[in-house]
Amino acid sequence: MKKIHHDSGPTLIPNLVLDVHADGTLTASVDGAPLDPPPSAGPWHRSSLGQIIDLATGDRATPARIDVRESDGTVFTDFITPGPRRRNKALEAQAAVEEAIGTADPPVFATIEETGFLPAEEVAVAVIVGHTDAGPSGMAQAKLDPGRLGAGEVILLGRTSGTLVIRRLG
Repeated sequence: MKKIHHDSGPTLIPNLVLDVHADGTLTASVDGAPLDPPPSAGPWHRSSLGQIIDLATGDRATPARIDVRESDGTVFTDFITPGPRRRNKALEAQAAVEEAIGTADPPVFATIEETGFLPAEEVAVAVIVGHTDAGPSGMAQAKLDPGRLGAGEVILLGRTSGTLVIRRLG
């Protein structure tokens, strides 16, 4: 990702560039690196725009600048921002099953807090059980039920900054 420096400090926003050719095919790049279509899909076309954006932004989990360069020299620029969070369907289903059969004890949560994330950026929690947001100070917090995860490790990954934190539960 390209670092764009402003007076307020560095910000990471991927730049997706789409070059439209006279035959209607596209070539795509993110921060100068080629973004090729899947091998079996053939070349990118205008109809591939949504798929290209999803691929470049992790299903629109990160903001991005998009430059479309038409074959006649016209350039269009737009910015996309992450959409509403998608609920983790597997966790919802598991919670529904546990509620239906009744659980004897409420879960005990382990909390992991780390700094170094961009304010309000989306932070992935892995073993991927959900997402959280960094607070105004850049601190992210994840509450996890060790009974569901065992005594393994947990990863916090800043989706925009790339900040990576690995902690062992227990």
